[in-house]
Amino acid sequence: MSQFDHLDLDGHLLQLLLAVIEEGSITHAAQRLGVTQSAVSHLLDKLRGIVGDPLFVKSGRGIAPTARAQALADHARRLLEELRSFSSAAEFDPARLSVLVTVAANDLQRDLLLPSFLRYVRAQSPGFSLRVIPSGAPTAELLRDQQCQLAITPRPPEGSDILQKRLFEDTYRVFYDAGRRGPPMTVEDYLAADHVTVLHEARRSLDIDEVLADRGIRRRFVAQVPDFAGIGPFLRGSTMVATLPGLLRAHMLRDFAAAPVPVECPPMPMFMVWHLRHQADPMHRWLRQQLEIVVAPALAAAAEHMPVSSITSGVRSAYVKGHA
Repeated sequence: MSQFDHLDLDGHLLQLLLAVIEEGSITHAAQRLGVTQSAVSHLLDKLRGIVGDPLFVKSGRGIAPTARAQALADHARRLLEELRSFSSAAEFDPARLSVLVTVAANDLQRDLLLPSFLRYVRAQSPGFSLRVIPSGAPTAELLRDQQCQLAITPRPPEGSDILQKRLFEDTYRVFYDAGRRGPPMTVEDYLAADHVTVLHEARRSLDIDEVLADRGIRRRFVAQVPDFAGIGPFLRGSTMVATLPGLLRAHMLRDFAAAPVPVECPPMPMFMVWHLRHQADPMHRWLRQQLEIVVAPALAAAAEHMPVSSITSGVRSAYVKGHA
């Protein structure tokens, strides 16, 4: 019988397990933790005794985690987050906050939500600063590697450690230069037009472009640009059209006409997405709440520049886990 039981577990052992898994080396884990290799080996032996598994096996010139170690890693991250929350929950005060938070967002959600979010947060927390990076078609690694603390995207990445919450839904519209053409009223008009679209990354089309292509609706794309801000110059003075989220009419495409898409289109959801490590963190939880609060006023302000029917509110009350 093992001489260890679950009461021998502590945060240092959990941190050690994650360090060895993430570094793939006892030597590098020791350097990361600021301890000796022999200390890491000793603590690993203790952890092996507690869980009854070798945890790591030789793989080439290095080591690889066992299936049991991989499963324990997700649990270890949750436990460490709960320990951090336990020790810091009573200390969090927005007025005393001094932090730079990085949010990943493309230009639609950046312009729609983040200016009002920053003003609202700084009114309560003058020490708060915001950095915005492009999300493109975001991956789980964007959050796992802490390149950002929060992402706002219609296409949340999947992963058992990735959490999401729906903020709202938008409808797609056909944008065009009314001085050069009228709206495509029929499917035939729509398919006969030259189209411009957004391609954030190679081989990662917009969701609407993928949906229509899967339905056999083949359009003639004569231009592809890396962000929504690049659409206007191509539409202006041309007969081209662009099928994009209707909320763009509030900002970047306010000078263009917009009409319903003459083919059936699904709504475009928008999510805020974060990593499991931040779920119980008081500061992060507070920031998520502030983002939710500014959504409705931001949509209301956008509605002044477009038909009210082009916006559908979709705030939900509970977060949803991604699936691996």
